[in-house]
Parts: sequence; C-alpha cells; structure tokens
Amino acid sequence: MLGEKWITDRTPTEKFPHYTRANGADVLADPVTPLGWTWSWESGVVLGCRDGFVSYGVFDADEYGDPPESFGLFGGYFYNTLTQARMMGVRQPGATPEMIDDAYFDAHPDVPPYVAEDWHESEVHSQRLEKNTAYLLETESHTPIEEMKDMAQRLRDSRPDLSTLTLSELVSRAREMQNPTVQIFEQHVWASLAASNGPAILGGILAELGRESDVVKLVTGIGNVDSAEIGRELWSLSRMIRNSESMTAHFDENSPNVNLNELTEEFRNSLDDFLYRHGSRGPNEWDPGSDTYESNLSLTFNQLDLIRKQDDSADPLIAFERNASERERLREEFEGILAQNEEALAMFNVGMKAGELWMALRERNKCSAVKPIHEARMCFNEIADRMVDEGHLDNRKQIYMLLEDEVDSYINDPSSYTDLLREREADYKLLFDLDPPFIVNTVCPPLTEWPKKSDLQYSPVTAGEIMQGNACSPGTYTGKARVILDASDPSALEPGEILVTFNTDPAWTPLFLAAGAVVVDLGAVASHASIVSRELGIPCVASATDASKRIPDGATITVDGAEGTVTILELP
Repeated sequence: MLGEKWITDRTPTEKFPHYTRANGADVLADPVTPLGWTWSWESGVVLGCRDGFVSYGVFDADEYGDPPESFGLFGGYFYNTLTQARMMGVRQPGATPEMIDDAYFDAHPDVPPYVAEDWHESEVHSQRLEKNTAYLLETESHTPIEEMKDMAQRLRDSRPDLSTLTLSELVSRAREMQNPTVQIFEQHVWASLAASNGPAILGGILAELGRESDVVKLVTGIGNVDSAEIGRELWSLSRMIRNSESMTAHFDENSPNVNLNELTEEFRNSLDDFLYRHGSRGPNEWDPGSDTYESNLSLTFNQLDLIRKQDDSADPLIAFERNASERERLREEFEGILAQNEEALAMFNVGMKAGELWMALRERNKCSAVKPIHEARMCFNEIADRMVDEGHLDNRKQIYMLLEDEVDSYINDPSSYTDLLREREADYKLLFDLDPPFIVNTVCPPLTEWPKKSDLQYSPVTAGEIMQGNACSPGTYTGKARVILDASDPSALEPGEILVTFNTDPAWTPLFLAAGAVVVDLGAVASHASIVSRELGIPCVASATDASKRIPDGATITVDGAEGTVTILELP
C-alpha cells in the first residue's frame, strides 16, 4: 500500500516552495522509476540543470540546496521548479515574474502569486543574463552543443559487448554515464531557454501587424532538426517494407512479432544502422526504466507496421519542402512590409535567425542527452535479464525499483531484494492511477488524498465546440479522431486519422507520419514534438486541455495548426 509519500519524493524547501507540472508533464508523462530518478536524474539531469542555470547567469550554485531544487518529484511525477523559472523573470532585464507565469500557465487558478524576497533581485545576475542573451541572439553557431553531440556518439561507439561484462563492470559502465549526462544537460538548459527567443521576438513584431498566427509558419521547415530525422528514416524503412511483397506478407501475418530472418538483408542492415544511431529514442525516453527502439524491437516494428500502410503521398519530405517554401515566401513578404522600419526589420531578422538556430540546436542536444541515459539502460537491462534467468527477478522492469545506493548491495546479494522489489513494483503501479496536482504549493498533499484518474469525470465535447490550444504546426485537416495513449501500441490508428493523445514527447512523432493531424493535451510552440511536427509537415495543436479525455474515438474534427483550434464537427 502506498504511504503518504513515494520513496523518491522531494520535500519543498523554503527557498524553492513552488512546483508545477507545466512544461514537465511532456518530459516525463508517467511516474519515473526509482532507479531512473536516483541514477539518471538526481545524479545526472538535476545536477546538469543546476549547472545550466548557473552558467547561463540566472543563479549562483550556492543559491541551490543539496540536492539542488532544479526539479521536483511528487508521487513519482516530475515537476518543474516554479521559483527557478520565475527568477528568469526577476533577474532578466526587461522581464517580470508575471511574464513567466503567463508563458507557463495562461492564468491557471492554482498558481500562487509571486512574492518578492530579499535574495531575488541581483544586479550581478542581471548583467550576466543581459550579456548571454545578446550572445544567444547574435551568434551564428554554438560549439558546445556540437561537442556534446560528438561526446554522446562516442559513448555509443565505446559500448562493449555487454554480455561479456561482469555485474560489477556493468554497474561501472552505467556509472560512467552520469557525468556526461550532467554535462549535456547543462547545455540543454541553454538551448531550451534560447529556443523561445525567436518565436517571442517574431510574435511581438507580427502582433503589431495583426499577423500573429503566421509566427508558427515562420518557424516551420527550418531544416537540420536531428529529431525529425527519426521520422524520416522510419518512413524510409516503411517504404522498403511496402515495396517488398515478401516483407509486406510477413508483417501482415506476424506484426509485431516480426522474425528478422524473414526480412531482406538490405532492410536488416538499414534497421541496424537506424538502431545504432537512434536506438535511445522511445516513449518516456528520459527514464531508463522505459523501453526504446533498441531495448524493445516490438516498439520499432509496431510503428513501422503503422507507417507502412500510409500512401507514398504522405512522404514527410514532400510536406517539409512545401512548408519550407511557404516559410521563405512569408519571410520575403514580411521583409517587404518592414522595409521602411529599419529597427523592426533588424529585429525580425534576429528573430528568424534565433528561431532557426536554437530550435534545431535544442533538438540536437535532446538527441544527445538521452544517449548516456540509454547506455545506462542497456547495462541495467543486461543485469536484469541475468537476474530473471537466475530467478531473482520476475521481469526485467523490477530492477528499476532499486534506488541508486542499493545497486552495489543488490548485485552482491540479489536474493535479499526479491520480495522488496516485488512490493515496490506493486506500489509503483498504483502511482499511474493517481492524478498529480498541477501545482505543489509549499506542501505536497499526501498521496492518500490525491484523486484517482479512474474516478475522474470529464465533460465530453459537443458538436460545434471549438477547443483552443497552442498553434504548433501549420495546416488544416479534417478527419476522424483516434485517441492513442500508448505509443508502443498504435495499432488502433488508421492512416489518415487524427491522432489525439496526452503528451508530446518526440517519440510519438513517427505516429504522426500515419496521421492526418495531431492534437495533444500538453505542449507549446517550442516543445520538442512541436518542432519535429513542423519539420515533418504534420498539422499540430498542443495544450488543447483534456482533449484526449473529452474527444471520443470516431468524432469528426477539424484541426487548424496555425490558429491552434480544434473544431468538433460531428460526434460518433
């Protein structure tokens, strides 16, 4: 039975009392595993986030506690630190905490009002932020993120045959992944903060012209977005299946239990190459306890089985080229409109350049950030598989019920943990039915007071209703809605249907290739999947509140990705 707190949960501190699921639920939608949190987050991402906010100029390291309050965890659910975000508004010249709140919450009633404290104002930090912001807007490149990409690939290149390592050697290799995680996530802070600058600048200029809905079109089709390559490569693999009678027949009869030996050598070689470079990606990929393309091949085959049914006309490259052309047309149009206003034209060009550079770099660094987490995952999966064979674990996932400080003891005496891990797994599964509070305000309610998702009632949509969300990827599409909540099993989605789902992790984007449009409960214009959706040419509306709970399967809806609206035309 669950207690008042989960075993990895934080306690809000006096300096950092407020936490939010905003911009957090699309990072880790599900409760993070105990080993995932303590190993890859507390000893990796959390430290990297602190270092990023320090090097960016928002904080000094000693303003954080130990462990740093850069992120929170309650009921196993991941939270952003509201105080940390608000300090950007306090210390960034020209910004306010209310501006941060507006960007995060859209006047959400549970948001606590900002209360100034003596330590908040800092001229030293304001000067650092002013200097770094100028750099972010002026630079043509950012070498550290390219260096992180090279380092992350070397981690994959250096992977030995894990089956030949001892248990202690596997733990040592997993531990070697923690410091790279810290380093890469420091740069992820830079890229994430910088990625919002371009759209914000363009939004301000176009709002003056009454053309704010064109902002999303100006950050579409920018190219060089690493995450989008995953979708395009899966598309290429799907075409190989579609164009082969033997492989099509095999998928028809066996998917997702595909026998690699029944596939062509060319396909197997291409798949191996894909898994080598992108095997770290998958739903909830920030948690090493979750499956990825490499750790669970059925995930890959499930998505290929879906995409192969899509007609060749849905080639994402065609959509990308169309959107890139429209983007350049709009660029020329606005340059002409602003030609007589040198200051506005200069800022427009700054916004365009910043959007192009930093959105691409954010996706590049995201690809890098999940690679050391994946290398740790592969080590623990190898340990777990041996323990299952020896009867110490019931399944691979149980090893992720360990805490980091228990790992060494576990490999020395695994049988002593068997019952404990079973009990934790049972409790962990209960967390999935809890509905986490949107805001944790000073004190987190005990888990026994959290409502259960299975008990919640949502008012269904009505015909003619217009749901307003964030405009994330341009285009208009009308079709049947299909609610999919598990990316590993997209079989219910038929080509051309509109995918309606909860979160917007990039791992979902291959499903976008089979969908006519996408509607998600969470996300913003600069979120990962929104960026990738634009590069794949898929209309997308994010932050359509409770869309996956209110829109029924089979409803006919129209998605306008430029206006950010979802119109309910007909109920099933």
